Amino acid sequence: MSGKDVAPNMHVSNDVKKNAFQCKVCNAFFINNDDYKCHLLLTYCGTIYTPKSKDCGQHIGDDHNSYRCCVCDVIFGYRSSLILHLKKHTGEKPFRCSACEVSFTQRAGLISHLRTHTGEKPFHCNACEAAFVNKASLTNHLMTHTGEKPFNCNICDKKFSRKTDLTLHLRTHTGEKPFYCKMCEAAFARTHQLNRHLRTHTGEKPFKCNICEGTFADKGSLTVHHRLHTGEKPFRCKMCNAAFPDKSSLTKHFRTHTGEKPHNCSMCEAAFAHKGSLTRHLRTHTGEKPFHCHMCEATYSTKKGIIWHLRTHTGDKTFHCYVCAANFAQKCNLRKHLKIEHIGEKPFKCMICQGIFANKGSLAVHQRIHTGEKPFNCSMCEATFAHKISLKIHLRTHTGEKPFHCHVCEATFATKHSLIWHLTTHTGERLFHCNICEASFSRKVSLTSHLGTHTGN
Repeated sequence: MSGKDVAPNMHVSNDVKKNAFQCKVCNAFFINNDDYKCHLLLTYCGTIYTPKSKDCGQHIGDDHNSYRCCVCDVIFGYRSSLILHLKKHTGEKPFRCSACEVSFTQRAGLISHLRTHTGEKPFHCNACEAAFVNKASLTNHLMTHTGEKPFNCNICDKKFSRKTDLTLHLRTHTGEKPFYCKMCEAAFARTHQLNRHLRTHTGEKPFKCNICEGTFADKGSLTVHHRLHTGEKPFRCKMCNAAFPDKSSLTKHFRTHTGEKPHNCSMCEAAFAHKGSLTRHLRTHTGEKPFHCHMCEATYSTKKGIIWHLRTHTGDKTFHCYVCAANFAQKCNLRKHLKIEHIGEKPFKCMICQGIFANKGSLAVHQRIHTGEKPFNCSMCEATFAHKISLKIHLRTHTGEKPFHCHVCEATFATKHSLIWHLTTHTGERLFHCNICEASFSRKVSLTSHLGTHTGN
């Protein structure tokens, strides 16, 4: 008897009974709750009323230095090791950190944890300069030098240097996600994934860049961000010379070589190389537009769409032409400008009239001349238009809107062209030149009339 428990046949005072823990099977009293829990598990396999195994915690076989856990059948060489192990089943964590709220089953766990506060790393690698807070981390690290991977997956051929990595990997086969968010229904395979997710609820970003003011929700994002400052790209493609700052970017790039598209749409036959592309595609089925403009009521299905839209409010034009001084709000408009104005490239050809165009959209608009299609209908009258911009201008005849203002006088206009023509009355500029003589005019209609004097029409 340990001295902390009281035999059932001994006389026990009422004061002791009042504060003690009594076993409901053998009636023994325990002054200490820890001893009471261990007694239940060691003697009755974790069940108070129905004993399941009489050898729990006893010697097994001929080896008097082996002790079996009656809950999970793990065998230990020392009884003290078994008692420490049993705390995993009881959930008991008596060792609490004085610096934070974390608690541990074993004292060694607490000591190792305290080093995360002090920064102490007493275990050094003799092959490189790495240092670690505990011996287990050092042992795992040494395998990166030896290449040893003793833990094998029994489902696929993958091997791992750490048992914890194998455990996490197995969840990719079983789909097990034991870590649940208390604020929503999300579940995760790893604790760090849950912790990162919780910050989407709290908005917490505890990891701060020491070079700029950037803050991040997880340490991995900070590490990747740091490489923007250092230029480090440690992940290199083995099929070409491309290098990347993070592993996920390399994985995405590698699919450009393999053609792999592992993300399949459940609503159609489309497949995608990246999960983000699948997410965006699904919105074409659901009609979801989760990105809202805070300056108007516009909504968009993609983040890129809302960024482009916001520039219509701010006037920001971040894409600059390297040939001339033109600036654009969208990269696609810059590309279009370069093709038309500087390169002269027009790869899209009309099969009816042989007209050529710089982009597919311009060709589609042009083809309506041949088909007579007018897909844009006015909601206030029966007018129809071949171009969306024509409908927009037409609507101003109903609303009276004149968004283009002259900076010289107070005149306003429904179209930009009308404003440009008006400005020539202030500047005297003549934009339309005759290609036969040196005459010039402020209006196109005047030039057309003038050309008749040359042709005799």
